Amino acid sequence: MKRFYQTATVATAEGGFIVALDGKPLRTPAKQALVVGSRALAEAIAAEWQAQAGEVRPNALPLTRLASTAIDLVTPRRDEIVAGIAKYAGTDLLCYRATHPPELAERQHRAWQPLLDWLEARYGAPLGVTAGIVPRPQPEASLAALGAAVAAHDAMTLAALHLATASCGSVVLALALVEQRIDAETAFALSQLDESFEIEQWGEDEEQTRRRAALREDVRLAARFLELLRTG
Repeated sequence: MKRFYQTATVATAEGGFIVALDGKPLRTPAKQALVVGSRALAEAIAAEWQAQAGEVRPNALPLTRLASTAIDLVTPRRDEIVAGIAKYAGTDLLCYRATHPPELAERQHRAWQPLLDWLEARYGAPLGVTAGIVPRPQPEASLAALGAAVAAHDAMTLAALHLATASCGSVVLALALVEQRIDAETAFALSQLDESFEIEQWGEDEEQTRRRAALREDVRLAARFLELLRTG
C-alpha cells in the first residue's frame, strides 16, 4: 500500500509506549493498540515506519510484525505458545550427535556440550545426548524445569523466544540467546553446524543459500528485539 502518513513518532500510553502515524496510534492486524513496554523498541518500530518510501512494504517492518505477533497471537494463546517452545527440549538439536565422520562428532561435542552444561547449571535441567536420530526420552524433571523457564517470560519475550527456537531448532540455543550467553551469529552458526560441515565438503546450492540467509535474519531479528526490550 502507498505511504499514507508523514511522520511516525513515539508517545507514552497506558502500559508503555505507542507509535503514532500522524498522531494516530498504530494498531496490530487484529486492530489492537500496539503498545510495547520499551521506549527503545517503540523508537525502533517508529524508525521502520519512517523509513518507508512511497510504498509501505510489510517485509521491511520486522519489529512491527514481531510486536504484533506478541499482542495478537502470543498473549491470547500463551499456554499453547509456552508448551510449543518447551516441547523442543524433548528432541533438541544439541542432543543428537553424529558418530561419523569423527571430525563432525568432535565438532558437535566441542560446540554444543558447553551449552548443555550451562543449561544444567542454570536451570537444573540436564538433557541426555544420543547418537543418531532415534528420539531419546528426556528426564521429566528437566522438561518441567525448562517449561517453567520458558513460562517465566512475558509475551514480547516469548514472541522472540519462539522465533529463535523455531529458527534454530533448539530451545537450548534460544534460551542462551535470551540470557545473553550467546549472540545471534553464534546461535545461527551452532544451529547450522551440521549443514555447514556438509557444505564444507560438497558446496552450497542456491536454495540452501536462500534458506540459510532467511534463518539467519530470523535469528538476528529475535536477538535485536530482545536487546531493544532490555534497553527499556
